[in-house]
Amino acid sequence: MTSKGYEWVKKFDPNKRIFVGESYLLAKRIMDLTLVFLAIPVWVPVILLIMLIIFISSPGAPVIYTNKRAGRGGKPFLFYKFRTMVPNADALKEKYKHLNELEWPDFKITNDPRVTGIGRILRKTSLDELPQIFNVIIGDMSLVGPRPTDFGPDAYTLWHTERLDVLPGMTGLWQVTARGSVNMDERTRMDIAYMERASIWLDINILFRTFATLLNPRGTV
Repeated sequence: MTSKGYEWVKKFDPNKRIFVGESYLLAKRIMDLTLVFLAIPVWVPVILLIMLIIFISSPGAPVIYTNKRAGRGGKPFLFYKFRTMVPNADALKEKYKHLNELEWPDFKITNDPRVTGIGRILRKTSLDELPQIFNVIIGDMSLVGPRPTDFGPDAYTLWHTERLDVLPGMTGLWQVTARGSVNMDERTRMDIAYMERASIWLDINILFRTFATLLNPRGTV
């Protein structure tokens, strides 16, 4: 496990949680929706501006990228993000599979040739993730939780499936401590460490650290 993330999350004593079980889930849902709707004057103009830039840079191509990802209980849901790659990026995965820096089915290439110019900026700033706000509103995701993988539970080993016990999140423990530098095993261990200590206070701390990470980006999520 990445020690930085694990040592940080150990500071949160699970015995001191105010909300547990269903009460925590309800409080978490209320917090998600409250923060999302209070921030509408901020994120709506940003989303509209990015949509316009992507459209102008590649007319006729989709602005939003969608694919199926594993949600709570392994249930697939339609996942939204801004398109940062060429339209046929998924079909090109096999072509560039030999450049993959992580263990398959994880896929990451430094300076990925499929990424567009505007896409590199969006990824560096994590602004490509903004459309997942709609996933939060729908209830498929939370603001904080394990990041949904772009491969299904059938590719998981048995112990990896524990991360499917909660809603996936727009951000999470490994995003604010390791970013894109960890493999599936390390990410899952940190996700489980988060789940064992999940609380509103921990979620708030991860959100604050997320904003700090966005101001000083070190990689892509």
